[in-house]
Amino acid sequence: MTGELLVYVESDALPRLIDYCDSRSLRRFYLVADQNTYRALGKAVEEAMTGRGFDIKTILLTGQEIVPDERYIMQALLHVEPEDRVYLAVASGTITDIVRFISHRTKTSFISVPTAPSVDGYTSGGAPLVIGGLKQTVYTQPPMAVFGDLNTLCAAPRPMIAAGFGDMLGKYTALADWKLGRLLWDEPYSEAIAQRAWDALQGCVQRVAEIGVASPEGIRSLMAGLIETGLCMLDFGASPPASGAEHYLSHYWEMKLLQENRPAILHGAKVGVACILVAKFYEKIKQLTRQQAGEMLNATSMPDREQELQHIGIAYPAIADKVIAEQKPFLELTEVAYSLLKQRIVDRWPEIQEIAAIVPSSQQLTDLLRQVGGPVTTRELGLSDDEAAMAVEYTHYFRNRFSVMKLSRMLGIPLRL
Repeated sequence: MTGELLVYVESDALPRLIDYCDSRSLRRFYLVADQNTYRALGKAVEEAMTGRGFDIKTILLTGQEIVPDERYIMQALLHVEPEDRVYLAVASGTITDIVRFISHRTKTSFISVPTAPSVDGYTSGGAPLVIGGLKQTVYTQPPMAVFGDLNTLCAAPRPMIAAGFGDMLGKYTALADWKLGRLLWDEPYSEAIAQRAWDALQGCVQRVAEIGVASPEGIRSLMAGLIETGLCMLDFGASPPASGAEHYLSHYWEMKLLQENRPAILHGAKVGVACILVAKFYEKIKQLTRQQAGEMLNATSMPDREQELQHIGIAYPAIADKVIAEQKPFLELTEVAYSLLKQRIVDRWPEIQEIAAIVPSSQQLTDLLRQVGGPVTTRELGLSDDEAAMAVEYTHYFRNRFSVMKLSRMLGIPLRL
């Protein structure tokens, strides 16, 4: 039990789910799944619950690739009647986010029944959706409970398990970026929540060998980490405890693939590879003395606004207006404000170095990902060198946050691989 949100991950999760619903007099449900998750667990949930007299209406989302966008939100909504039913999201991340959004907008609740330890969003209140081609987090609601069947989670496809570990590994750079944002851009921050996310990350790293062989203890630890970081986002009310530059790279690639009608790549797989790339910039920060940083800042000039707009247009042609609006605080910095920001960086360089020190080397991160069988390069993701380089160069525009990519740019560190 976590607060009022019940989280249960064990081999007897299904009977516990039934007991939970009985104890709360919940009798009517929409079960939402796709063909894969229905086969993995949805059918068993449906049969067990109907056998106990529950009223289940099953919504099977269809399509070669389920995307959390307007199309699939509407596909699910077409099956919804104006009646009081709790949603059961028997799925991994994408369908859970669709259900999270729909249940919130239809003023009802949902229960998460994850089928793979692949993402950290099961307990989050935010739904990462693709609306109008832009990846954005819509804040909705967390589930009323999470019931994870350990046998199903251990039997999940190995790439999905590796993706879950990749999503957790991204907390190294996410937490460092969050600390940078607090230090240099006065972003909201919670040390207590940051420590919780760090502890969740370490719990997974310590069990990497067991996660790699999908042992019950390994998968239990991975799910515990994913659930806890989701709760960290829920308690903070936003994604910074679990999402930094590594997620912006992932989102950039995701939007590009969608716009070009190319097959999707698992979210955590992208995050894991992106974490390695972002760590390389933290490595460069670690190597600089305060004097060197000051000299580099003095050698760079304030970015020209018109050139910035051109770059945004090149990187985000379909959604440039939305990205420009997101970047307004940076685009409208005055010369005086930019100079003050530079001085702040110099004054706080020792603290910046302390932040950079928490990020393992890119080689250490590579070694960890290889232990779970995850991809470690953009080519292994199926992305070209140009697609990797474009994301690294332009991803700092994606959010109004101060990440290591913004810092590297101000220092004049090339944002090309």
